[in-house]
Order: sequence, then C-alpha cells, then structure tokens
Amino acid sequence: MLDERNTLFESLVNKLYDAAAIDKNQFVHDGHLDMTLVLEKFVKHFHELYGNEEPAFLEEVGRRYFLLYLKPIINGVGNYYIEAETRNRERTDVIVDYRGEQFVVELKIWRSEAYNTRGEKLLTDYLDYYQLKKGYMLSFNFNQKKEIGIKEITLGDEVLVEAVV
Repeated sequence: MLDERNTLFESLVNKLYDAAAIDKNQFVHDGHLDMTLVLEKFVKHFHELYGNEEPAFLEEVGRRYFLLYLKPIINGVGNYYIEAETRNRERTDVIVDYRGEQFVVELKIWRSEAYNTRGEKLLTDYLDYYQLKKGYMLSFNFNQKKEIGIKEITLGDEVLVEAVV
C-alpha cells in the first residue's frame, strides 16, 4: 500500500512540474514575470491533481509543490529564496527574484479567517520592508466549502494577490 501511494505521489509531482514547463511561455510578458498568472495556473493545476487528496498536509509540503511548479518557469533567469531573513529577524516564506524584480510570497495553511488576516498583515509588513506595493499569498485550504481561486485585495496602498487551493 505504501509503495502504491509513493508511486502515485511521484506521478502527481511529475505532472505538476510538467504542467508548469508546458505553460512556461505564458508567464513572462515583455521580460516581466506575471506572478499573478503563476498563482492562477498553480491553483488550477494543483486542484486538478490534488483536489481529492487527504487533508493531512503540512505547510512545508505545500511550499515544495509551489517551488516545484515555479522552478521550470524561472529556471535560468530567476532565483527564489526560502525563509529569507529580514533585519528585524522575521522570515519571509519565499522571495522570487526575476530580472531585477522581487516578489514576496507568503504561504499558509488555512486555519481561520483571523489566521488569514494575520497572514495578510505579515505580508504587508514584508512589503514595507522590501519597499514593494504588491505581494502574494498562497493558502492551502482543506475546508469542504472552500472557494478555490484567486482574488486581489487592497490594504492601504498595497495590493495583495491571494490564491486559495
């Protein structure tokens, strides 16, 4: 049973990577990475591949899936950093550098609306630190009544793109 589960897992991981590689050319416009589109497509592919999986899921695994999806998109042109430390000793989840542009991505397991609001506040703090006006949050939500998809919200003068899978 465990071998069968591992084989299924590997197959799904390969499909996620392949989906990003196939879509790679869609994500860059005039030399700029469209991180919003990256999240939109990630949500779509993740839901197609993992939508029926068990909710026993850790944030670390979600990060691996997202980075696996991101890798063929930025490969050779950009980099990402995991848990980059700020001067005030906080740690961002993922920072993507692509041709001189930075994208801050906060990854969360959905626990509650209050927890989500704290994540948004944390992301705006990171945006202030890096002097950016747009940030990204990817939430892994295992509630039965979840709304998967992507939305933009404005907090002050900053825009947060929130994706839910």
